[in-house]
Parts: sequence; C-alpha cells; structure tokens
Amino acid sequence: MAIIFHLGYDCQQANTTMKIHNIVTNSKPGAQANQSIIDGIAVLQALATAGKPVGGSEVAKILGLEVTRANRLLKTLASIGITQQTSNRKYEPGPGMHVLATQSLYASGLLRSALAPLENLAFFGRTVALGVLWYDSVSFLYHARPGMAASEGIGRIGLRAATTSGIGLALLANSSEDTVRSTYATGDIPGFPDGIESLLAELAKIRQQGYARVNVASDNPQFASQTTHTIAVPLDASPGAAIALSGWISEAETADIVQALQQAKLKIAENLKAAKSES
Repeated sequence: MAIIFHLGYDCQQANTTMKIHNIVTNSKPGAQANQSIIDGIAVLQALATAGKPVGGSEVAKILGLEVTRANRLLKTLASIGITQQTSNRKYEPGPGMHVLATQSLYASGLLRSALAPLENLAFFGRTVALGVLWYDSVSFLYHARPGMAASEGIGRIGLRAATTSGIGLALLANSSEDTVRSTYATGDIPGFPDGIESLLAELAKIRQQGYARVNVASDNPQFASQTTHTIAVPLDASPGAAIALSGWISEAETADIVQALQQAKLKIAENLKAAKSES
C-alpha cells in the first residue's frame, strides 16, 4: 500500500518544536556543546518560523525554557540586530537575520548554482523543489508550481516534517541508521504510525533504488483532495540538499523523471564547482 503524506495543514510550528527539542536534548556525545549557544539558536529558529511577532513567554512555552532565560536571549539577539522589538514589546526578525540568510546563501552558492537547472525542470509541468534537511525538518530554498516565475519559487514555503517529504526521505536515506534512530527517539513519526522500523524499511528501499518516490497530498489548496507524487534525488555536491519534481506522475514516467533529476543534479554540481573555482 502506498504511503500518503498530507501536507495541506500548517505543521510548520509543530515541526519546529520537535526539531528544537532534538537540538537541545540530543547533542552529539563528546561534542562539548555550549548550552547557551544551543538555546540561542533554538530561540532564533522559533522566532524565524513563528510567522508573527512573539513574546518571551510564547518562546519559553515553545522551547520549554524559563521565561527569564527566553527574554534574556531575545534581548541579547536584539542588541546585535538579529531580532527587533515591535511597539507592543514582542520580537520579530531583525535586519541581522536577513543579512545572515543572504550571507549563507551567497557562501554556499547552492541556490545560485541550482536556479537554471531547476528552471529547466519546469518543462515537465510539475512543481519543482530544492530543499535541505536539518534534524527532522526540511526547509525549501525553492518551490515553484507550474507556471510560476523562478523568483516566485524562492523561499515560498516554510518547514515540512522530513518524513512527510520526498526530499526529506531522500536525505534521511543518506543518513546512518544511528542518526535516524536518534532523531526520532521520542514522539510519533509523521507519516509512519507504525514507528521507527517502518521508517527504516522505507529508507532502505529508497537507498537501494537511488531516489525517493512517495505519494503526497497536493500542496495546492485547489487540489488538496487529489493524491500526487514526489520523486526526489539527493545532491552529491551539496550534502544535506535534494531536488524533486512533484505532481501526478505515472509509474511509466518515473524513469524519465529520475533521469532528468539526475541530469539536473550533475549540472548543479558543475555550477557549484565553477563557482568555487572563481571565488
């Protein structure tokens, strides 16, 4: 039976909470993790994904922190411009957060190197996506529906649970079993009600065939009741990132779409190599 992942509901904040929980509680052994830095990044992540200004008490509730600690971290981030206070004393992303985002995109070169190959994939008349995996969530750098301009596809949607995403599953399949077990050591696994063993079995299948093909509910509200498909392949040149096509895809079309994704993957690798040689 095909696994159907429903993406139509707003799971962004829930995914963020789970991810932050993993960051705070599952630090790698021997890493000598600095808890203040971990908490600061967790606060920053909670603020970035809230979608609205939030207060210290709201952040504290999301993260399970003391209110005084959450407020202190928010004020520290505001003092260097990464966050800023609104007129009602809540916090929202500040200019520093946008600078960090821009600098990171420029430094990695991934989005610049991928744009042209991604635009070429629009030939198939399906949604084209580029996403990255962080713990148990996927963030989409690019997600363009058929007919959208490339500029509209940049940063269009937020986080998704990795196990409900073709890109997420393709990237989880590249992770070690220990990493996957650690990531999902607590709580339910979205899309896998039977637990970790069913997820690991699906990842083994994806690893063997070299790509993920999963059934998903359309992200377009007009077609929310229609089951569609996502085919995704990981990028070797940029570990932690993958590209995908999503829409109605028959079994007969799978091979052609996988081949097109593999060609785009190679072109992105070429572009990244050229960008690094120029810098």
